[in-house]
Amino acid sequence: MSDFNTFFLMKPEDVKRYVVEVLHRFDPEEETECREIGDGNINYVFQVRSCKDGRSVIVKQADKLLRSSGRPLDIYRNKIEAETLKLESSLAPTFIPEVYYYDETMAALSMEDISAYKNLRKELAAGRIYGHLAENLAEFLAQSLLPTTDLVMDRREKKERVKFFTNPELCDITEDLVLTEPYYDYKGRNILTAGNEDFVRTFLYEDADLHAQVGMLRNGFMNNVQALIHGDLHSGSIFANEEGVKIIDPEFAFYGPMGYDIGNVIGNLFFSWGNKAFTGAGEEQTQAVRSLIARLCDLTAEKLSEKYDEIVTFPIYRTEGFKKVYLDGVMADSYGYAGTEIIRRVVGDSKVMEVTSVTDPAQRIPMERALIKMGIFLIKHRGQGLTGQEVVRAFDMILA
Repeated sequence: MSDFNTFFLMKPEDVKRYVVEVLHRFDPEEETECREIGDGNINYVFQVRSCKDGRSVIVKQADKLLRSSGRPLDIYRNKIEAETLKLESSLAPTFIPEVYYYDETMAALSMEDISAYKNLRKELAAGRIYGHLAENLAEFLAQSLLPTTDLVMDRREKKERVKFFTNPELCDITEDLVLTEPYYDYKGRNILTAGNEDFVRTFLYEDADLHAQVGMLRNGFMNNVQALIHGDLHSGSIFANEEGVKIIDPEFAFYGPMGYDIGNVIGNLFFSWGNKAFTGAGEEQTQAVRSLIARLCDLTAEKLSEKYDEIVTFPIYRTEGFKKVYLDGVMADSYGYAGTEIIRRVVGDSKVMEVTSVTDPAQRIPMERALIKMGIFLIKHRGQGLTGQEVVRAFDMILA
């Protein structure tokens, strides 16, 4: 009897046997190497590679406990991730690694190895800012989001998908860490840089107007079942090289507002800009990120409009008045959620390397304040029909 008929947490040697006995990706006598390559808080990710010809496969296993804290977590999330990748691959195949198999018993997802692509966060930090990024990211967002709405889908099918992709535990994480605690630290988990406590209190904890705006965004996240969204589309879930872009890790996927995904992409790019601006990375790199953000904002709006015209056929939805209000609302949400993403990564307990790598208080404190101010600007001005240039000029003024 196979060892893999009952769930257990696999070690590298187990994974080497698994890819032979269950996946049949390698011959039993073939020599392989297996190493853990993931560094996340939730799952275990392994790469298995043939020593003979370099063929490889990725195996991602969910555990019943959160790696970082031991908190129980439903392993159904891995099934959601597998099904999301399959669906996104059918809509935007250029941008998604191929899924080979999902093993419900072992909560293990096996997929294409995309090692030729590199973590975008780290690529930007190294100054590798590919010219295709804005175009490809905007294309992925338009292709993967709009077709999953009921502007396009059969109403009954969409409602069935909403049920299947219900993801309460991971949504609960977002609702707390992104949309509550940065403004109301009721669990005491925020981590503030020494010297910024009063600034955070004044600008985040005591601003009633900001709280009202965040409340609207929080309510939208929890109740606007608009499209199947990735749910955690930060720069570490995007891999890139000279050829293109790949998107991974949609374990937070559920039916929510399209702007949450778009805003996550936009918001995370500001960390690269802020880091370069305050650490002396050079004008060329700083301006390249600035240009990337401006182009991404405008191209996303353009690609959504083009995709809308291509796939929306229902006559009432085809009217210009409806289309404008709908897409303007998506972009307004996008800027708002970009703001909440920026703020939560600065003051929350899930920070990013662009912030934590700056250890000199003379750089760290003003960088964090600038990012927080930009986040607040995006939240409060999200409904003003911002262009890409208006967005980046706002940060220019904050940095001045």
